Order: sequence, then structure tokens, then C-alpha cells
Amino acid sequence: MIKNEIVHKLEEIIDKVQTAVLATTGDDGMPDMRWVTPAILKGRPDAIFTITSPHSNKVKQIKSNPRVQWMFQTRPLDQIIVVEGKVNIIDNPSIRSEVLEAVGSKLTAFWKINVDETDLLVLETIIEKATYYLSMKGKKEKVMFVQEKKNG
Repeated sequence: MIKNEIVHKLEEIIDKVQTAVLATTGDDGMPDMRWVTPAILKGRPDAIFTITSPHSNKVKQIKSNPRVQWMFQTRPLDQIIVVEGKVNIIDNPSIRSEVLEAVGSKLTAFWKINVDETDLLVLETIIEKATYYLSMKGKKEKVMFVQEKKNG
């Protein structure tokens, strides 16, 4: 499997399921997971985007350690994609608008807590590695988005 194929699979899962699990590292060094609404923007296939409040715990955690994992899964759990990457916290009205256009209508619970859409940050995860699992067939494939550093 190549990058374009796994990005296409990600897009299919996001379109159908509309949510994913994002894991950051908490202050205690333990994983902290939460459901979020992701998007892959046209022209930016090597990144996953979501929005959040600047006051959220995940922003504090990402500032401390920008390395994250995402888990995307189909409803019957027959396809699972785990993505690893590094997050950039973006405060840019143009990018925020683009991400809101992609995910805004899917954020029913989010809007009950965060009513001011100008008081939002974009989390951009630069994909470094993705692992695609066909769980019912016992298969997995790993796709590198960036070259792994070699020792020596």
C-alpha cells in the first residue's frame, strides 16, 4: 500500500464515520484519548485537521508534547487505521474557516460548549506513519509518510 491509497482509505472512513480517537500525552505521561471530528483538506493529503478551544486540555498537552496518535475505524471494525504524527497548533482565520467548512456541521456537541467560532484553534497533524489493519483478515500494512532516520 502507498501513501495515496491509505489517504484514500482515511477519507472513506472519515466520510462514513465522521469521528476518530485522538490520543495525546497527559501531564502524568499517560495517554489521554478523546473522540474528535477530523478532516483531510483538499490539497493537503499528508495532514489531518480538527478544531478545538484554545482553553482545552489537549492544547496544553500538545504544547508540552506535540506527538499524537489517531485511530480511525469503520463501524463494523473491519478496517482500522492508526496514524502517528506531530501536531501544529494553528491560529489562522483562513485555515480555521477551511476546517470549519469541512467539519462544522458535524460538531453538535462541540457547539453546545463552544459558541464563539472565532475563539477556536486548528490542530494540524502532520502524518508520519499510518498502519492499516484489516482486522477480520488478520492483516496489517504500515506506510511511512516521512523517511525514518537511520542510525550511524
